[in-house]
Amino acid sequence: MTIKENYKNVVSELSKDIVLVAVSKTKPVEDIKEIYDAGCREFGENKVQELIEKYEELPKDISWHLIGHLQRNKVKYLINKVKLIHSLDSVRLLQEIEKQFSKSNVIANTLIQINIGREESKTGIMLEHLDELLQEVEKCEYVKVRGIMATIPKGDEKSCRKYFSDMKNIFDNLKEKKLKNVSMEYLSIGMSGDYKYAIEEGSNMVRIGSALFGKRNYDLN
Repeated sequence: MTIKENYKNVVSELSKDIVLVAVSKTKPVEDIKEIYDAGCREFGENKVQELIEKYEELPKDISWHLIGHLQRNKVKYLINKVKLIHSLDSVRLLQEIEKQFSKSNVIANTLIQINIGREESKTGIMLEHLDELLQEVEKCEYVKVRGIMATIPKGDEKSCRKYFSDMKNIFDNLKEKKLKNVSMEYLSIGMSGDYKYAIEEGSNMVRIGSALFGKRNYDLN
């Protein structure tokens, strides 16, 4: 099937309240245009440099999501270019986002990335440090947290559902807390291999790459 057909098939399975972020990392502009022409306006990139390059080449009504680990020295390049930073995972990164975005008087919309599987190979804040980060968010003027995100460990359906359910519980608990600068609008969980489980467990934002574009071409990096 073509990329456009893949996109239409996935969209047909999603209700209107689910945000589909097409993960376009390592994919050429031509492939992104195919999905854009089919109606997609939300695209996710892992690397700041690649996001910026595609931002310059593609239509300006695209909403870009930075879904990969964000280095503090790259924060300034995202101002006025991203809809959502999915990978807020430390107080130091929060402070840098606040510092850089304040210079341009721009609000940074973010998701807190949680390392729900406690994997050393993955970024994301550990749950025991979440409250500390939220306390610092409440002090900010230019950073807003719009939800939470996770990339779960690989596993079978049972383990996937357990992690997704845990994330939904965290999401619901944070929604009840009514914290300053924190609103639980997006639960960003679920990728190409498990997004159907994620949605059934409460996700309202899925990040889908290979199910749309095919396997990634890492030779481009």
